[in-house]
Amino acid sequence: MIYIMKHMLSIRTMRICILILGVGLFLSFSKPESWGFYGHKLINRMAVFTLPPEMFGFYKKHIEYLTEHAVDPDKRRYATKHEGPRHFIDIDRWDKIPFDEVPRDFEEAIIKHCSIKLISGSDSLYFDKTITQDSFILNMSHFGGIHLAIDYPTFVKYWKKVVKPLYYEDEWRLSGYDFDELFQTTYFQKNKVDILIEDHFSEYGIVPYQLEMHLARLTYAFEKKDLWMILRLSSEFGHYIADAHVPLHTTENYNGQLTNQVGIHAFWESVIPEFFAEKEFDFFVGKAEYIENPKDFIWDIVIQSHSHLDSVLAIELRLSQTFDSDRQYCYDERLGRTVRMQCESYAKAYMKAMGTMVEDQMRASIHAVGSLIYTAWVNAGQPVLDDAQYVEIDIQPIVPDKDVKARPHENE
Repeated sequence: MIYIMKHMLSIRTMRICILILGVGLFLSFSKPESWGFYGHKLINRMAVFTLPPEMFGFYKKHIEYLTEHAVDPDKRRYATKHEGPRHFIDIDRWDKIPFDEVPRDFEEAIIKHCSIKLISGSDSLYFDKTITQDSFILNMSHFGGIHLAIDYPTFVKYWKKVVKPLYYEDEWRLSGYDFDELFQTTYFQKNKVDILIEDHFSEYGIVPYQLEMHLARLTYAFEKKDLWMILRLSSEFGHYIADAHVPLHTTENYNGQLTNQVGIHAFWESVIPEFFAEKEFDFFVGKAEYIENPKDFIWDIVIQSHSHLDSVLAIELRLSQTFDSDRQYCYDERLGRTVRMQCESYAKAYMKAMGTMVEDQMRASIHAVGSLIYTAWVNAGQPVLDDAQYVEIDIQPIVPDKDVKARPHENE
């Protein structure tokens, strides 16, 4: 039962209210992106109604902000190169379900897939890297042969202290002193050698790690009772959580480009919700729950989402062979321009063939958003929010950067 309405409205009345709310949201949204502006705003808005009374008053007061700014992370995709990977993970690049070979620790995932290069004057050569459960080893046959070894837990601690702060820098460059100190040598300083580290992991997506980091940041905001930061982080948290529930956010074949199904991304996560969510989906998901083990909870979201991928692709491929092309695509006017998108009848057939998959993933998103926000609040000591004053928010415009390239489906 949704807390705020438990003693005020019947279930029937609540459903009518949500239907009206959904219509209002639908009319205000623009072109599909990610879950679609419609989907993201609806998910954030409905998550508010899962929160307990101690939180509901504050979040209800700011529900319009949480709704409207649910799409800010999508807008930032074009403002910074670091934003895009926060929305997805091409996890099938690294392993298969249950993805045991993908480290659950972010730094360890980067360490596993990074390259380490020695820079000596104009020369540069890569180390051969070996990682075991106990050891981290670098070897190079050039320069007279170099062999470096250290226990792996010590290297991870060093990485988090020295390399992690470089994450948003254009170049991860370490002085010879850093490596001499770590491996207890004098080689690097004596030979005026630097080290360059190349991240080959983040570009393929970091959404589960982003969710864990975001949970920690929101918890801190609750601890400090920073109301502006609570709102900002909550709205953006909802976006990333919802993205993790999209099967096509968990694969290299994110837009069907590898299976001749280009456009399936927006079809699944934007077109279907826009056509059918307000009329056919049930978003009464119950109350938020405290998550005892957030890391496992987050990774379960990714694994569950990916488990739907084969069906998402196979059903659409089979269906496309039974519909004539002129029955698959229609044209719609959006923001003064003509947009090609799937016809409602084709979308209806696709949705029915998948059963309740899209609805289930939207419902799971709503419940997960509420539950993770609730968990951050509990972990922060359950600060009182009901007496919080209205927060005057100074919204800074998101400025696109022409040099930032988005994935192809994001520009459709």
